Amino acid sequence: MRPIRGVPLVAALLLAAVVGGPTPAAAGAGADGHCARQGHVRVPGAALQQSACLADLTTTGLAGTPYTDPADQAGLTARDTPVPSGVPGVQVDGYFPDSSHFNTTHGWAHDAQFVIRLPDRWNGGLVVTGAPGTRKQYATDKAISDRVLAQGYAYAATDKGNNGVDFYRDGVRPGDAVAEWNTRTTQLTRAARRVVAQRYGHAPRRTYVTGISNGGYLTRWQLENHPELYDGGVDWEGALWTADGPSLLTSLPTAVARTYGAARDEDLYAVGFARGSEFLWPYHEKAYWGVTQKIYRAEFDPGYDPACPGPSAGTTAEQILAPCPSDAHYDYASRPAAVHRAVARVALTGRIGRPLITLHGDLDTLLPQSADSDVYARMVDARGRGTLHRYYTVAGGTHVDGLYDTYPDRLRPILPCYRSAFDALVAWVEHGTPPPADRTLGRPAHGDVVGSCTLDDGLRSGS
Repeated sequence: MRPIRGVPLVAALLLAAVVGGPTPAAAGAGADGHCARQGHVRVPGAALQQSACLADLTTTGLAGTPYTDPADQAGLTARDTPVPSGVPGVQVDGYFPDSSHFNTTHGWAHDAQFVIRLPDRWNGGLVVTGAPGTRKQYATDKAISDRVLAQGYAYAATDKGNNGVDFYRDGVRPGDAVAEWNTRTTQLTRAARRVVAQRYGHAPRRTYVTGISNGGYLTRWQLENHPELYDGGVDWEGALWTADGPSLLTSLPTAVARTYGAARDEDLYAVGFARGSEFLWPYHEKAYWGVTQKIYRAEFDPGYDPACPGPSAGTTAEQILAPCPSDAHYDYASRPAAVHRAVARVALTGRIGRPLITLHGDLDTLLPQSADSDVYARMVDARGRGTLHRYYTVAGGTHVDGLYDTYPDRLRPILPCYRSAFDALVAWVEHGTPPPADRTLGRPAHGDVVGSCTLDDGLRSGS
């Protein structure tokens, strides 16, 4: 068996060093229009902003600079993922007023940080995202920013207003921290639209929202609650929150119980974990299940076990990743009504107001598909919004594409299918070309699974 490199990787992410602050802006606008109107860019509502004129806004050009953070991107993409380069333009970094200080990027020790990228060659569109997991604003630079910039879109990303494994300490009431994620995404979208108008002379003709995991949740929530801001979105395995379940609080306790020998494999299947995903369980047991359950339970149900995780999830990688023994017995359904009300504050409804494409891997072992996107698709249909939704299962896909490098014979990266889905969304919105019907995208026996994916291939749902 190939060595699993994921656990040291997660530890490195949790304990990553602070990235240095931005250097002064490079050369200003030239006669050729490079970085034109940079001096006119002011982010509405920002407490601080710094702009730079850069020769390349992609991770290829930003590697080794303070304008991106490879450590925060680690594990999200397969090693050989093709990435574009050579996209000159303006980058704006900064933060909105906020009272929490988890994000130490640029030495600011201030949350609500954002990045806005404005390519010289603009196609008239804007793409907005929020960080996946507990990561920060540069997390999806390789997975999302690189390609949309190369296509000519302006790009904006937020750290969601709190981040890191202690995010649950933000706010006053249970659920405040996650509720802020939605507020910060809306705030950045409105601000970025005005920034685009300042730079290019008019507002974006199209605005798309998209994201991975928690960023996928934000995509769903924004299209349900602020469809007036967007033309559509792509949801890559978004987290599902519903007041009465399912959610990760109804599936992960069983996984934690298995860690302590109090649950069988059949119990994991019963709460949604896929048969055939067993080879991924040891990694997730060490790197994801325990830490994820305890910090989100602390966010919505702090009274369950105040001592674990307590005021901090831990100071060492071992402490942070360790589960709370009490979570092996956590039963969300029996928790007080106040806990359910806390989740209800951020719950999804399925009532999307703009076109949405969802992708989910059938071997997702953090957010099992049957307890997440399968449920959300039914919610959308129940709200009478099914004509606005397409749902693609990626056979062999799991929660992070980086695991493909360990199991190339069993897994398939989702990113190539995500890129195809984004292109399909644009064709749907801008040209009226409907995407293919809901289907499973099979893992091809041959071909470039890291660099390509066709939505037309695969078995239609129900066929």
